[in-house]
Amino acid sequence: MRPLRQFKATVLEDACTVAGHYRPLCLTRDSARRDADGPHQFNVSRSVMNRPAALRLALALCMITTAVNLQAPLYDALAARDGVGAGATSVAFACYVLGVFPVLLALNGLADRVGRKPMIIAALCLALMATLLTMIFPGLISLAVARLLMGVGTAMTSAVAPGWMLELFPHQQRRRAANWVTAATSLGFGLGAAVTGIFVMQTSPLQQTELVPPSLWLYLGGGSLALILVLGLEDNSSRQRSASMLRLPVWPPGSLPFGLAIMLAWAMVGLVITLLPTVLAQHGLSGWSGFAVFGICSCGVLFQPLARQLSPQAATRLGLLILPPAYALISWGALEGVLAAILIGTVAASSACYGFIYLGGMSGALEAAGERASGASAGFFLMAYIGFSLPVVFTGMLMDRFGHSAALQIFGVVLVLGVMLVSVGLMRINQAEKSRWQAD
Repeated sequence: MRPLRQFKATVLEDACTVAGHYRPLCLTRDSARRDADGPHQFNVSRSVMNRPAALRLALALCMITTAVNLQAPLYDALAARDGVGAGATSVAFACYVLGVFPVLLALNGLADRVGRKPMIIAALCLALMATLLTMIFPGLISLAVARLLMGVGTAMTSAVAPGWMLELFPHQQRRRAANWVTAATSLGFGLGAAVTGIFVMQTSPLQQTELVPPSLWLYLGGGSLALILVLGLEDNSSRQRSASMLRLPVWPPGSLPFGLAIMLAWAMVGLVITLLPTVLAQHGLSGWSGFAVFGICSCGVLFQPLARQLSPQAATRLGLLILPPAYALISWGALEGVLAAILIGTVAASSACYGFIYLGGMSGALEAAGERASGASAGFFLMAYIGFSLPVVFTGMLMDRFGHSAALQIFGVVLVLGVMLVSVGLMRINQAEKSRWQAD
């Protein structure tokens, strides 16, 4: 067995976070081997980075993920326009996951059949179509359809972006290529919400929030530019028409606690994106929800270098310890209208959700999987997206029935209980590993 530090370096060099709320982009050892031997041939002989092509691809990735949370600060205004509450808003938000699941589970081999470039072009077109739909027909129904389209596009991106970016770098710079994908996608997930939030903040408290702010028009321009630039990129990947499309999730022994940890973490992310704007609107702070989304989606990448230095169990346990106090800060700040507490809490939560728990959990699940890394990766992300959707929907319904304070308290209690149970599971894994090492 390879030393743990060497294994983590292998896995995490290829790991790419995509944040909120799509599947984080990752390139596992199995997929790297498959691409090297099979349909996608890496240009391992490259000695100089193709910087112009890498910048074009990075812009495309950023624009695809920017669309995902572009309307987040508008959720409360859209719900008010349609005369519905937080429950309906959370259902519209969760439609994103309905777009992710089919690609994640049943269409994972599509890239092997059609190539990388068509997948990125299709993802950009879906993002532009989704944004245009919310501009022409502003409302929760169009938002739900748009979220579904964005989910499909982001999942398609995750299948090809790491491998394509890796081909543009010298073969000895695998980690640098992964960092480019991580930075581009993480920035995008928070950027759209932050820009829209700036325009929402310009609205007078006596005026209704504009449902089609200038940020949506700006996105159409940026997304179209990215599409034009991608059209000029070279795609050297070969096609394999007989490639398998199915990728069933598995949970090998020892991997389940890591999946449960990311489920808890992403449930918190989904709550901040979807339900926080409704709570902040009571204090006239709905425009700041965009910066809260930026904090929880984009700041976790800053903590990933530290997470790489820890073992999977230690990194995941640290992230779990951060979740309850970070949530307490966010929920208290939202209910009391204390902006500083919200922003500090979202950055702290991001360190866990997209730093320690994400990297630690993914490496722990892949370590437990052995040769079944592909299925274990699918299982890990499946649990992540379950957390990203179902708890948010239930909490939204609780808000409609019992009010904001009671719903946030119930979510907090469940979160603390979940953290305690998962921490016990991780301790048992750690004790089992120590016993094996002593026996060897």
